[in-house]
Amino acid sequence: MSLPHPLSNELAELIARRLRAIAEPMRIKLLDRLRDGEASVGDLVVATGASQQNVSKHLAVMLEVGIVGRRKDGNRAFYRITDAGVFALCDQVCGTIQRQLAELGSLLEGVGQG
Repeated sequence: MSLPHPLSNELAELIARRLRAIAEPMRIKLLDRLRDGEASVGDLVVATGASQQNVSKHLAVMLEVGIVGRRKDGNRAFYRITDAGVFALCDQVCGTIQRQLAELGSLLEGVGQG
């Protein structure tokens, strides 16, 4: 499905909200851990080294925009990825970064060899 062009203001805001929801290092770490499957908040605290409050705050942001889902089991909450498309976006960004680093490395190899 392709997006309409030009984008409406409302659609542009929805897209920006979703991108802002993952544009934070801790959220990227949480998503990376959730790539392995569902995890409790406690599991995510251990995996990231962050406080329970911090992890919960970041999960709430991603839950609000539909990137992660939550299920309760007693007094524990378990989170999972509900929009796997987020990984395609991350892979695309990482691929771009890898290419830029490779190009920079090639340029730096030639420095001082003249």
